[in-house]
Amino acid sequence: MLRTANIWNIIKSNMANKKILLGLTTITEGGWRNKVKEIDELGLKEIALFPTCLNFGQRQELYRLLEKTKLESMPHVHLREQDFNNREITYLIEKWRTEVFNIHPYGRCQEVIEKHRQYSKMIFVENLEIIPANFEIIVKQTGGLCLDLAHWEDYGHLKKVKEYENFSQLVKKYKIGVNHLSVVKKELTAYYERLTGEDSYSYSCHNLSDLSELDYVKNYKNYLADIISLELENSFKEQLAAKKYLEKILDL
Repeated sequence: MLRTANIWNIIKSNMANKKILLGLTTITEGGWRNKVKEIDELGLKEIALFPTCLNFGQRQELYRLLEKTKLESMPHVHLREQDFNNREITYLIEKWRTEVFNIHPYGRCQEVIEKHRQYSKMIFVENLEIIPANFEIIVKQTGGLCLDLAHWEDYGHLKKVKEYENFSQLVKKYKIGVNHLSVVKKELTAYYERLTGEDSYSYSCHNLSDLSELDYVKNYKNYLADIISLELENSFKEQLAAKKYLEKILDL
């Protein structure tokens, strides 16, 4: 039987392998260009990429701009289901050393998995507002879960959405390949969802106002992947402060 000190050493060793990546998100129109400019200003060498609001042409512009920076890697990239192809995935792996991708569990996800079958074990499925009935079927065809911690806190624990009732059991069954990490507000917040064109109300949000909005993450220390990606619209400078705060409260 392991002694308490040995168990703690194992936990600390596992946590040491984890890293928090700043996220280049694309929800705010044009905001991603400002983040690209910050890369060399702040000396960033690796980030996560969320190009979900950029079409194919816009992504090519983004890649050209990134290639002009001193950025070395993007270990995690959020796939845009509408128009990603295998050539683009290969480019990300070979040029940017991407290790994991994630997709949404709705819409054309089954078609996306089939299209990218050769990369299926690198693809992880994200939990959103509702866990669809076929969620586990989808997960089984991929590398596992992209566990969005703010979504779980918001819809699973605060709103107690019915579809999240058995989510904790499901999480224990599959590999967590990557985390999305955004903020959880104290009150319901309205925001315009560009992808749907509708207003939504949630506790989870991609805009950080106060570092205390990250405190909920302490409840999820046992569910951290090796790659933890900040999904925030905030500038990289502001995200660096968030990363430092998280590393402190999570003992990373």
